[in-house]
Amino acid sequence: MENSKAAFQDYLQLEKKYSPHTVIAYVNDVVTFESFIKSEFDSDDLLEVNYSLIRSWIVALVDNEISNTSVNRKIASLKSYYKFLLKTKQIEVSPLLKHKSLKTPKSLQIPFSEKELDEVLHQIKYKEGFEGIRDKLIIDLFYSTGIRRTELIHLKMINIDLSNATLKVLGKRNKERILPLLPIIINQFKLYLTERAYLERITDNEYFFLTLKGVKMNDSLVYRLINYYFSNVSEKVKKSPHILRHTFATHLLNNGADLNSVKELLGHSSLASTQIYTQSSLFELKKVYGDAHPRNKNK
Repeated sequence: MENSKAAFQDYLQLEKKYSPHTVIAYVNDVVTFESFIKSEFDSDDLLEVNYSLIRSWIVALVDNEISNTSVNRKIASLKSYYKFLLKTKQIEVSPLLKHKSLKTPKSLQIPFSEKELDEVLHQIKYKEGFEGIRDKLIIDLFYSTGIRRTELIHLKMINIDLSNATLKVLGKRNKERILPLLPIIINQFKLYLTERAYLERITDNEYFFLTLKGVKMNDSLVYRLINYYFSNVSEKVKKSPHILRHTFATHLLNNGADLNSVKELLGHSSLASTQIYTQSSLFELKKVYGDAHPRNKNK
């Protein structure tokens, strides 16, 4: 498995261009499955696996109270591995050829309201100095561009073009896109850059967003700051960078933006990914429809 695992990892990184986090997760899932069949069936030959072994793993995962969503993710890793084996002609048929994903509950993610965004951006008190200026800019950037958390964290100084009011982000599968910056936050960028220059020590100088210690921010820190500030104004269960991205798309659609434009801004490869945001806009669409249609007597 070791040589095959290394080749699989290269395949994910170089050909599929998955993020480092995704690559680690996929490889770990395959290794976990290998450990399972070795302990339960005294077999470590992944080339000879049949679906009954995989089904046994699924049952074991469910018995251990692993959610269907997490099980499906692990099986997706395994599917990717066997697709790689097929491509490299190490097997002739994938043991997951006829597998059907476990059913998962559909949950509608609720975006923040315009009122909640206004309160966070204009009414709550931020920390004095560098951190407060940085935190407010991060929130405004999430809301005004729909940028992903990992895109924000890996944003580099060379990607910022304030003279043209744009920034370049590196999205999924290393796909670049240019995002426009609203004039209202250009001054925030300049203020942040001034404060950033006064940091005592900067280790990760190429990255735009830094901690007070001068190092690149991480996922958990960005998540915590979004959750912290929105906990002051919102009682929603989920308060995360992704909800802000969701809010960006929903508010654009509510205010008349077309789906294709939102798709390009979000960096989606297909409209199907963007259409999930239209669910949140249903109430607003019903209102517009009711107000505009001549047959509506209740106008």
